[in-house]
Amino acid sequence: MAPSYSNGYGYPSSAFPVPSSSYEYGHRNQAELHSICDDISSGARTMLVQLWAYASGRGRHAAYGLAMRAAYQFRRNMVRRRLLSLPHLLVALWVLVLLWGERWVFASRVRSCDWDHWEDWPDGATPHRLIFVADPQIIDPHSYPGRPWPLNPLTIVITDNYMRRSYRQLQTVLRPDTVFFLGDLFDGGREWKTAHGDFEDPVWAKGHRPADEQRYLNQWRKKYGESFWLKEYARFGSIFYDTWSLGGRFPSPGQRGRKLISSLPGNHDLGFGAEVKVPTRHRFSAYFGETNRIDVIGNHTFVSVDTVSLSAGTSSMKDQVDLRPIFAPAHEFLREAKAAKRRAVQKELRFWRGEVEELVFEQKVEDLDTVVYDELPTIDPGEGVPDFPTVLLTHVPLYRPPGTPCGPLREHWPPTPPPKGQPGPVIPDHRNAISISHGYQYKNVLSLEDSIMLIESIGNVRHTFSGDDHDYCEVVHTDKENTREITVKSFSMAMGVPTPGFQMVSLYNPVDGQGIPLPGSPGTTLQTHLCLLPNQLSMFMTYAALGALTVLVLIVRAFLVPVLNLQTFALGPGQRPSSAAAALLPIFKAKDERSGDGDGSAYDTRPVTSSTSSSKFPSARAPSTRTRGQSISSSNGTAPPQRGGASLPSSASASSAKGKWGWAQSRGPRIEIRKDAYYDDGGRGARLGRGGAWRPASSSSPSSLRSRGAMGVVVREILTTTWRVVWMALLFFTYLAYRG
Repeated sequence: MAPSYSNGYGYPSSAFPVPSSSYEYGHRNQAELHSICDDISSGARTMLVQLWAYASGRGRHAAYGLAMRAAYQFRRNMVRRRLLSLPHLLVALWVLVLLWGERWVFASRVRSCDWDHWEDWPDGATPHRLIFVADPQIIDPHSYPGRPWPLNPLTIVITDNYMRRSYRQLQTVLRPDTVFFLGDLFDGGREWKTAHGDFEDPVWAKGHRPADEQRYLNQWRKKYGESFWLKEYARFGSIFYDTWSLGGRFPSPGQRGRKLISSLPGNHDLGFGAEVKVPTRHRFSAYFGETNRIDVIGNHTFVSVDTVSLSAGTSSMKDQVDLRPIFAPAHEFLREAKAAKRRAVQKELRFWRGEVEELVFEQKVEDLDTVVYDELPTIDPGEGVPDFPTVLLTHVPLYRPPGTPCGPLREHWPPTPPPKGQPGPVIPDHRNAISISHGYQYKNVLSLEDSIMLIESIGNVRHTFSGDDHDYCEVVHTDKENTREITVKSFSMAMGVPTPGFQMVSLYNPVDGQGIPLPGSPGTTLQTHLCLLPNQLSMFMTYAALGALTVLVLIVRAFLVPVLNLQTFALGPGQRPSSAAAALLPIFKAKDERSGDGDGSAYDTRPVTSSTSSSKFPSARAPSTRTRGQSISSSNGTAPPQRGGASLPSSASASSAKGKWGWAQSRGPRIEIRKDAYYDDGGRGARLGRGGAWRPASSSSPSSLRSRGAMGVVVREILTTTWRVVWMALLFFTYLAYRG
């Protein structure tokens, strides 16, 4: 016989008959299922009944008591002397400083870069206004893998809010016609798995990672994939796409339309050179657009090139591994770049002439044996036609000799002062230059071979804009057709540069219907301006300095409270009746206190309600020998002894027990008059009726301060006022961070 087992309800299986057929077996299972459902339903109903009973009884009373206590504390705080106290004035100062540091300073900095402050075009010009944003590199688990949980999310919130506020002001104040992103949109975009394709590192690349990344690789592969990358894409969009409409729905006068182009990838988006993952690039181009493209904007031709993939063609691994899937698209694009530029220019001119942009083919039937494909109509007019000035966009800067100085606007290191009598800059100036170095998944500048190929393949490159370095650098490449290159500052505060920024570009190139510049056109068709954003680290230092000053002021005030008898900020425990009805209960005074000569006193049975004037309360004082907290009448019905050993008459005690207190002793509260409610106003030992005065017992009265000791008051004031300023300032900072 099989051993019995438990069915989960505490009964062995032998307690139930063994079914003789499958029908009985199924019937029993169905019955057990109904029993389980009934138990669950009964338990749920019981729980709901208990919750309802609690909410209707004790829960309601507890909530009411909590609300009454909160209202009582709120009423105690909402008085003029507390609202206008020094701690609250410091809170108001913190609110203003936080508004400046988290809101107003962004508008002030961006407003100082307004186009009218630096543009220099002829009167009546209608320039196209463009802004370059480089290396936003939104923070993710790849950025600081070793940071503990609270710091990493806080860093993400702070850096995202910094870029969101800056970009919002960029749109609302500057209202650019076009915004270009120069790569590195993400920090770890190359690390997150794709839904399709081989994402593993090639065998020859294993071990190239730094040790601090290698130990997190397995965790990244398991935890972060396509869904995480899509969340990061949405996060990027919430910062930069959702606020695009703040710049206006329509372009400025004379412009074709507003554009936002973010398809140029960086090494943190795809990787670099031979280690670029093709599935990652496919995903990037699917969501951001073609990585190699040509745009005609403001009568200038902008050529964007995926140079992180292009670099695979000059990699040291090109002879050992087939890297054509990585660099072939960029090479093919460059081979057709000049013809593609001409076609793009002709489409733009057709638009301004009021013609159809695309080529219209004649509808006719031809014999396949006689058709001539070499004579097909094309929009490309061929070489020798007018060309717009060309602007090259690349994430990685072009090659330059080591030590080439970047100019005075570079923040890392200013230029080395030249020797006396030398008019030009010091060359080489390694500390002011971009370092010519490389490492895992990065290279500070392109190879000389790739740089020359870019300039020659595209042609007529007047200006180049790049990113990647995070700091400003301006170089004129004399060996590359005197191309002027500007490396744009990072837009993020977390990229190692204390003062982030962006590059403003104003384009003005008036042409006729054939693309020929009009007479009187300016010789320079492009003007630039570096706009610096707030130094958030400096602002945090301001917060720290203000915090130290706040604590110092509160400490000084706390020490002055007992010295100058100032009003204390710390509230006492307060005496509040437990309910509204308790305030209406009768209050009786025990007896009149005589002078301290040992005279006896009779009980006074006159009732005194809560509305009795303060001048009558002194007559209710208990004998001086009764300790604080002791009942006025003793438990055996006799009155407490008088000072000096005298006792009350027993008749008086009995009368008190029957007539004066009555039900109050057993049902009502026991009334206590605190001894420190009386003080001598002249130091002469005067008592009631002889010059004495009465003051309610309060933690803020001078006598209470003296009783607790000056040092205790100081400590309590420091803790109370500091905590009040801290939590209110942090609450406001949290609100600003939540609002973005």
